Amino acid sequence: MIVSSRVYRPGSAGEEVDVEDISEVIKEPEAFIWLGLWQPDAEFMAKIKEEFGLHELAVEDALNAHQRPKIEHYGDSLFIVVKTVCAKDDSCELGETHFFVGKKFLISIRHGASESYTPVRQRASENPALLKFGPAWPLYCLLDFIVDRYAALSTSLNERVGQMENELFTSEFDRKSVQSVYTMRRHLLSLRNAAQPVEEICNQLIHLHEDLIPRPLRAYIRDVQDHARHVVTDAEDMREMLTSAMQVNLALVTVQQNEVVKKLAGWGAILVIPTVVFSMYGMNFEHMPELKSLYGYPLAVGLTLVACGGLWARLRRSGWL
Repeated sequence: MIVSSRVYRPGSAGEEVDVEDISEVIKEPEAFIWLGLWQPDAEFMAKIKEEFGLHELAVEDALNAHQRPKIEHYGDSLFIVVKTVCAKDDSCELGETHFFVGKKFLISIRHGASESYTPVRQRASENPALLKFGPAWPLYCLLDFIVDRYAALSTSLNERVGQMENELFTSEFDRKSVQSVYTMRRHLLSLRNAAQPVEEICNQLIHLHEDLIPRPLRAYIRDVQDHARHVVTDAEDMREMLTSAMQVNLALVTVQQNEVVKKLAGWGAILVIPTVVFSMYGMNFEHMPELKSLYGYPLAVGLTLVACGGLWARLRRSGWL
């Protein structure tokens, strides 16, 4: 359950610390704890609650892996929930990361699909000048890492959306392509729903909670907010593009079907002429002047062919054939 437990002091890149010693280490005036957890159980979280003095409602939410993205204020600490995304093959898996942020600690709890935060810890440790601002700096690094995964997934999906558009710009109906578009729209909706709340979370971190987020770091948080806004815009644009492509495909298929119907109707009209003429000769009437004429048969056939040819030419000029 414990991925990393480190204490950061001025001039230090972070040192490992046992969970049992956290309550003592956290009393140091210029030290803060960054504790990384992976799907902890209720018994362990009860222990963490005592060590850090966390609110019981926030701890209860942290154990539930199906929270909506949010930011809540509990006494001297914040509880933040953000969605994480992880692309696997043709699917987009969602996870969650919960944060407890206090003046002397940062607790990150991962649930479900998520990439390792080891690169984030390394990045945070490489900036001792910003580590002096406390847990706010690694919090920014984590949020930036998560939003960067949003952006990377958005770029990957954008390439696939372009391919789907090309497949839909045909006059043939392809059930598999339509199903793929529906699945893609669902992935884009999940991405948008993951990125959109990050804007509001960052907005609160920028304008509120100055005791936890120092002013020098607010520009960094604003950058995360801007990146999340771009992801939301891109996801909405791609969903709109797919909707338009599906409508164009439907229009092309409809036009193609109409062309087929027009051709069938045209040939049907041509066949009506010989049907009418020859059906007359099928009637067993005794007094029909054409029956005893020497040129009656070739004349009837010739007039029928001329009438059919004239109608064919007329329909050809009008674009029906």
